[in-house]
Amino acid sequence: MTTNVQRVRLEDQKTVDEVRLQDGGDKKPSWIRVRAPVSQAYHDTRKLIKDLKLNTVCEEAACPNIGECWAKKHATVMILGSVCTRACAFCNIKTGRPDQLDPHEPEQVGRAAQQLGLAHIVITSVDRDDLDDGGADHFKRVIESIKAQAPNTTIEILTPDFRGKKGALDIILQSAPDVFNHNLETIPRLYPSVRPGARYFNSLQLLAQAKQKNPTLFTKSGLMVGLGETRQELYQVMDDLRSADVDFLTIGQYLRPTPSHHPVVRYIPPEEFKDYEKMAWGKGFQMVSCSALTRSSYHAGEDFQKLKESRRRTAP
Repeated sequence: MTTNVQRVRLEDQKTVDEVRLQDGGDKKPSWIRVRAPVSQAYHDTRKLIKDLKLNTVCEEAACPNIGECWAKKHATVMILGSVCTRACAFCNIKTGRPDQLDPHEPEQVGRAAQQLGLAHIVITSVDRDDLDDGGADHFKRVIESIKAQAPNTTIEILTPDFRGKKGALDIILQSAPDVFNHNLETIPRLYPSVRPGARYFNSLQLLAQAKQKNPTLFTKSGLMVGLGETRQELYQVMDDLRSADVDFLTIGQYLRPTPSHHPVVRYIPPEEFKDYEKMAWGKGFQMVSCSALTRSSYHAGEDFQKLKESRRRTAP
C-alpha cells in the first residue's frame, strides 16, 4: 500500500464536504460537515504539541474533529513513533520500518498533560510488532509520567491488540489507566480486507481479559460503519462486545483518507445512526456515542464523566 501520501490539511478547508478529501472525488453528504479550525486555542495546542515533539492521531489520521478538539485543548497523543508495522486498509498512518523508541517521550507526554491542564487525556499508539512486548512497557511509563506530572488528569489508553505478545496486557494494567480502549473497528467478515494484520477474536479476547483482570476498569471499543457491513452483522458485534463485558461503544462513519485506501461502500444517514444507538443502549452498554463524526476519542473526557455516572447509578 502506498504510504507517502499527502495528508489533507483541514486548516485549509472550509468544510469537509466542500472539498474532495483525496478519496477519489466523491462528495460527502451534507451531514458530514466540520468547520475549519481558526481559534487561538487550536493554534496554541498545535504549537505546544509541536514544541514537545509529540505525535497525535488527530494529525496522523487526518481526523475531521481536530479543530473542535484542539480548540478545547483535547488531543489524542500517539506514542511509540509515527510509523506502524501494519497496513490496515482504512488507516492513514504511515507503514514501514518503525522509528527507534524515544526515551524522553513519557516525560514529554506528562508535561503536555500538565501544561494543557487536561482533565482527561487519551494515549494511543502505532502497532509495534517489532518489539518483544509490543510497546507495553512504554505505555506503562507514559501513564506513570502523566500521573506524576498531572495527578488530576484521568487517563484513557487506546491500545493495539498486542497479538502474540505474552504478558503485554499485564504490564499495562499495572499502571492502572482509568479507561482501557481497544477498537474492533469492523465486523469479522471484513477483517481480511480491512484489518488484515489483526484477528477479530484476538481483539475481543483482549477486551474480555482486561475486564477479567480488573473488574472495576472501564473498557471501551469502537466501530466504523460504511465499509460494507450489514445491520445484523453489526448487531452481532455488539452482542460479542457485551459478552466481553465492554462498557462503552463508539460508532462512526468511515471516511476514506486517500484513493489507496478501502472505498466507502455507503454513507450512513443520521436516522440509521440513531437506530444503532438505540440498539446499543438496549443491549446494555453503559455509554454509547454514535454519529457520523464520532471517533474513538471524540468527546472522550465528557463521555468518561457520563460513564462514571452511569456506573454509579446502576451499581448494586
